[in-house]
Amino acid sequence: MDIGIGLPNTVPGTEGKALVDWARQAEEAGFSTLGTIGRLVYPNYEELVSLSAAAAVTSRIRLTTSVLLAPLYTNAALLAKQAASLDRLSGGRLVLGIGLGGRDDDYTASKVAKEGRGRRLDEQLTDMKAVWSGDAIGPEPVRGGGPELILGGGTEASFRRVARFADGWIMGGGTPDMFAQAAASVDAAWRDAGRPGKPRKLSLAYYGLGPNARAQADTYLQDYYGFLGDMARQVAAGAAVSAEMVQSYASAFESSGCDELIFIPTASQPDQIHLLAAAIA
Repeated sequence: MDIGIGLPNTVPGTEGKALVDWARQAEEAGFSTLGTIGRLVYPNYEELVSLSAAAAVTSRIRLTTSVLLAPLYTNAALLAKQAASLDRLSGGRLVLGIGLGGRDDDYTASKVAKEGRGRRLDEQLTDMKAVWSGDAIGPEPVRGGGPELILGGGTEASFRRVARFADGWIMGGGTPDMFAQAAASVDAAWRDAGRPGKPRKLSLAYYGLGPNARAQADTYLQDYYGFLGDMARQVAAGAAVSAEMVQSYASAFESSGCDELIFIPTASQPDQIHLLAAAIA
């Protein structure tokens, strides 16, 4: 199983230089990918912009939106062009992870109806693939047919969408047992669609390491997930805050059939990179 690391693009107070330095050091530490999470109504850096900055200072590491809330990007042709541009600028390293999102305020601020977003995503994906497959818009992605496409979601409709459009699936949060159960459903939808091989399957896990790990995880995650009410504390409690927890999560997700686990940081100090690298070494 590959181990990736998130960019701290959603950690409040992260300076641009710190984000760029993080990307460079994460590649040097040997991680498989740089992941981003995103939403609109929060003081975070937008994902494609963040990964473009990371692409400029790296040469090997994958660049994964995990996940981009595509229905908020209402111009599918422009989104396809942005993704293809990043893919070419990075030498084909973009992994475009896409999800629906569920926060009412993100949709309200976008002046986009939350209802019907699944159907609109299907239309977006169809349009984006047409752009990537030779539409006059360009630029041409490095890989024929477009960058690697990974879709999120935990419903049967989401799993069928993976089988219809994507190269793989990503779980945004949950336990290894939840991952294994959903991954089996993704594989079943893949087989039912007559797709050869198997989809690539990824998951996220939050982490924070060092003497203040518990406090930093609680502060950040209870703020970021404040809209969930009491459940925000449960999200924070699930963060890996010791090397032993990191190792346990990695082992359990690997046993559950995960191909790549991306550890998302709860702080942006650069020591978090090296503490995670040491924990998984």
